[in-house]
Amino acid sequence: MTEHTSIRVRRADHVGFAVAFLDEAIRFWVDGLGARLVRTGEMGGEFLGQVTGAHGANVRMAIVSLADQTIELLEYQGPDRPSAPAKPFDPGFAHLALVVDDINALLVRIAAYGWKAQGIPQSIAIGARAGTRVIYAVGPDGATIEFMQPPATAQDH
Repeated sequence: MTEHTSIRVRRADHVGFAVAFLDEAIRFWVDGLGARLVRTGEMGGEFLGQVTGAHGANVRMAIVSLADQTIELLEYQGPDRPSAPAKPFDPGFAHLALVVDDINALLVRIAAYGWKAQGIPQSIAIGARAGTRVIYAVGPDGATIEFMQPPATAQDH
């Protein structure tokens, strides 16, 4: 039997994406999605190795803010990279979901930055989110964002 220790998760702080080219990622998040660039910086050494397991690497990073969400973009330099990015269905893969007003217009806009919809937006048929249109889009680095467009309500007209 495990001992019950009192812990409390206070809040989520940020979502992070490893990217191949930081400048291109910043352009997508800031120019493409309208995020605000908060800061940029670099990390490396023993600290980075101990925190991430990427021993011997250096990281260029940027913090952007979008819809009250902090997003950390990390360009690792030094460690070997996989030849192909992970797929959204691979165990351990994560994605960020963003609620948008016009999913079709958004998909057109992000295509200019190399992001590709994985199909055609679909409407959720049943449940609490019935009528919400959803689609995954994958970026040039393999990062995935789920875009969600809630159904229009009488108040929206």
